[in-house]
Amino acid sequence: MAANPPMNTYEPDVVSAPGETLAEVLEERDMSQRDLADRLGLATPTLSKIINGRAPISQKTALGLERVLGIPAGFWNRYEAAYRESLARQEERLSRTEWLDWARQFPWSEAVKFGWGEPAEDVDLVERLLQFFGVASPEQYAETYAKLAVNLRESPKFKSDAAHLAMWLRQGERQAADIDCAPYNKPVFKEALKKARSLTTVADPKVFVPQLQDTCRACGVAVVFVPELSKTHVSGATRWLSRGAKALIQLSVRYKTNDSLWFTFFHEAAHILKHSRQALFLEDAGQTGDRENEANSFAADLLIPPREFRTFRSRPQFPKRAIEEFAHHIGIAPGIVIGRLQKDRLLRWDTRLNSLKRRYKWAAPGN
Repeated sequence: MAANPPMNTYEPDVVSAPGETLAEVLEERDMSQRDLADRLGLATPTLSKIINGRAPISQKTALGLERVLGIPAGFWNRYEAAYRESLARQEERLSRTEWLDWARQFPWSEAVKFGWGEPAEDVDLVERLLQFFGVASPEQYAETYAKLAVNLRESPKFKSDAAHLAMWLRQGERQAADIDCAPYNKPVFKEALKKARSLTTVADPKVFVPQLQDTCRACGVAVVFVPELSKTHVSGATRWLSRGAKALIQLSVRYKTNDSLWFTFFHEAAHILKHSRQALFLEDAGQTGDRENEANSFAADLLIPPREFRTFRSRPQFPKRAIEEFAHHIGIAPGIVIGRLQKDRLLRWDTRLNSLKRRYKWAAPGN
């Protein structure tokens, strides 16, 4: 090795301590640790700790090494930073083996099928999940996302799994981050819902979904569609992001029909218009309470005006043609009328008129 190596001579292995390289330099220059310590103004035991990797090279010491040895301070600073980072990664990798039980509660294989991430196992799975949730450790996950499940309205038949639900909610948050919304404007949003209602007559989701999203984002509401995971059992969710400046409506299309989809959307919209910005609202078959009842009434009345529905429901029968004519008259899809009649027990759920409902299914990523 040359007596005065050029600035780019050293290519350190970040797993080794910078003190090892410093010891090599001293050996090649036939310089003792005590001599170097005196020249740096350090106690010999302090320099010994640096060489043994038990103490870091400070920026001040790096400047001293530059003057004494002619090796740039930037080299020592970068080397020290890389070494400490490698130690932290090694330590965390050991910790991640202890986090495997936490990671295995999540349906990552389902998430991969939906295109939410890449396949992973064991400690790599832990890393994928931490990145997915945007947290540093399972402890931060518990503080940030596990609490989102607290307000779950459990259905009589199903119980949502907290890990599945947290992952579904997080994916909605990730998708909403890509939607640039104007600041929330309540009067404009109320008017936007009238335009959204007219979209119920549009058959193709590839047409009405972007129109719905554009209409809502212009007044501060992000609308996202996120496939239901196997143990979520929710059709929709509402919450506020960005400190109350941006609202999120998240839909799963759980029941796969247009009457359910649109009722859920307007139900969620009611929560935004009428209820607390601090709450998380989750919708499933067992929703109860005054706020849920108020949201149900809002959605039902916006889709089908009460006065006109009272007249229509007084009919002795509901043939297909009459339903289609009524739906056309009030400007909504016939399937929504079918769903309302079934909800009010004026039609059987297994009626052949269900053919008037439009059904949706999730396409594979990239289709």
